[in-house]
Amino acid sequence: METARFVSLLAATITTGLVSGLFYGFSVSVMPGLRRTGDRTVIEVMQRINVAILNGWFLLGYLGALVFTGLALGLSVPSDGREALPQLIGAFVCYVLALGLTARVNIPLNNALEKAGPLDRIPDPAAVRSAFEQPWVRANVWRTVLCTVAFGLLAWALVLHGQGR
Repeated sequence: METARFVSLLAATITTGLVSGLFYGFSVSVMPGLRRTGDRTVIEVMQRINVAILNGWFLLGYLGALVFTGLALGLSVPSDGREALPQLIGAFVCYVLALGLTARVNIPLNNALEKAGPLDRIPDPAAVRSAFEQPWVRANVWRTVLCTVAFGLLAWALVLHGQGR
């Protein structure tokens, strides 16, 4: 049980860190870089990213963070690993909120961008960009913050786990 709790906590920390880093990268480089480009460039790049990101490696981190954090939390409740319970609960809540934000804001905006169609058939790229960019960036900043807090809490839980040995 102790090994399973540690492995799930370690996996939760790693996968949450990866997702946090992905969102952070968009916040500090991808979207600021695109902000300085034309409407058609933003649409084309984000349409391509939205297709490319749907792969097994992304899903391993994105869904793995939820599964592993939930598992670490579940394995800590009935055991002597309760010293990290507040951190695990906080991490789980933050990550679920980030998933909810992604599902309610980022994914629908990505879908709307895709529904705009091929770039050469979009009559008003400025309107498409305007409807997409700022709401997506704002939501991404919040999910970056939530995932970073979750990552920090999981790292704290790892420290507490190590002290409890």
